[in-house]
Amino acid sequence: MSKEKKLDTGRLEEFIAQYPIYEYRILDTATIAVEERVRMICKEECERYGSTWACPPAVGSLSECEARIRSYPEAILFTSVAEVTDFLNMKELLSTRMAHENITNALGRFLREEGFEIFILSTESCEICENCTWPQGKPCRHPEHMHPCLESHGVVVQELAEREGMEYNLGGGTVLWFSMILCR
Repeated sequence: MSKEKKLDTGRLEEFIAQYPIYEYRILDTATIAVEERVRMICKEECERYGSTWACPPAVGSLSECEARIRSYPEAILFTSVAEVTDFLNMKELLSTRMAHENITNALGRFLREEGFEIFILSTESCEICENCTWPQGKPCRHPEHMHPCLESHGVVVQELAEREGMEYNLGGGTVLWFSMILCR
C-alpha cells in the first residue's frame, strides 16, 4: 500500500516567498469544521445564493461538501492583504479580490506541477462569466477556473483562522483575503 504524498514544506515555502502571501498553514482536513450555520447565512444574506456554480445549492449538499473536503488529506489555508481607502466601499473592496485570486491560481498551478490533485476554495462567489449557466441548468463554462467560496462548503473562516493562530482582521484600511487549496 502506497503512502499519500505529503507537501514538501521547503519547496512550498520557496514558491510562496515569490508572492505577497501574508500567512499560511498546512491543515489536516479531518480537523476542518463544516457548519450548517454558514449555509444559512449564505441563503438568508447573500445575493449570490442560488445564482452561480460557486455557491449553494450548486456546490452540493453540506454533507457532499464535507465529504469533498475530507477526501483530500491536506489543505493549505493562506491569506493575502489588500489596502482600501474606504472599507465600506464594496466596489473598491471587491476590486482588490482579483490580485488574491491570481495568487490562488498560481499556487494551484504549482501544486499540480508538484503532482498533487487539488480542489480550490476561495473568495466570494465566481464572477468569471457575466451570466452564469447555473440557473439555466447547463454545465459551468470554466470549471477549471471556477473556485467555490470557502463558506459555500460550510467552513467558518474566522474560527478556523483563530484556531490556527492566523490574523482575521488587521483593521484600518486593510482586507485579508482567504483561500484554501485541498491537496492529495
